[in-house]
Amino acid sequence: MSVAAVVVAAGRGVRFGGPKQFAQLRNDTVTAHSIRAARSVASRVVLVVPSDYEGDGEGADQIVVGGATRAASVRAGLAQCADADIVVVHDAARPLATPALFAAVVDAVNAGADAAVPGLVITDTVKRVVRDGSTLVIEATVPRDELVTVQTPQAFRRDALTRAHAAADEATDDAALVEAFGGRVVVVPGEIDNIKITLPDDLDKVAAHEGGRR
Repeated sequence: MSVAAVVVAAGRGVRFGGPKQFAQLRNDTVTAHSIRAARSVASRVVLVVPSDYEGDGEGADQIVVGGATRAASVRAGLAQCADADIVVVHDAARPLATPALFAAVVDAVNAGADAAVPGLVITDTVKRVVRDGSTLVIEATVPRDELVTVQTPQAFRRDALTRAHAAADEATDDAALVEAFGGRVVVVPGEIDNIKITLPDDLDKVAAHEGGRR
């Protein structure tokens, strides 16, 4: 099956203080690292960028301008993948995702799933809370064996992802759209080092982990 990748790098990085996805990591940008990992499974990589992007493509095959939301940006990239059987969607701000992780989600879709996401089990106790004025009050303890935290890359049958996006506008990730559409989404083991850069300190953590791989 043919595979294309959409690397989403259209965010403004408000909490980071600028476009974190184009910050320097070692001798390259954060996004360039993510694109190299995506290329390990994809014959074409589409990079989704903000409207004021002035870079050289970070190594992608195609550049498209994203939308006002993450889902709109994914749709812009997805529109360029009409000839692919499987589409992998990855957040550029996760530069440490390994080729093995990309392969794992693609293999799961090849095996028959509509979508596959990397997940990490939760080791801390999880509480549901409610707000009482300025105070948070515990309402219940949530069974953590039923929960995982989810990362990217996420892989999809292209037709399933296209239909899911057509049926709903927004979600916290693309897997949620496929879930809502009734698709079968499976979980593969995620990677502890697959850190998402959100705050400036996260870039330092990623650099330390990336350096440890050398």
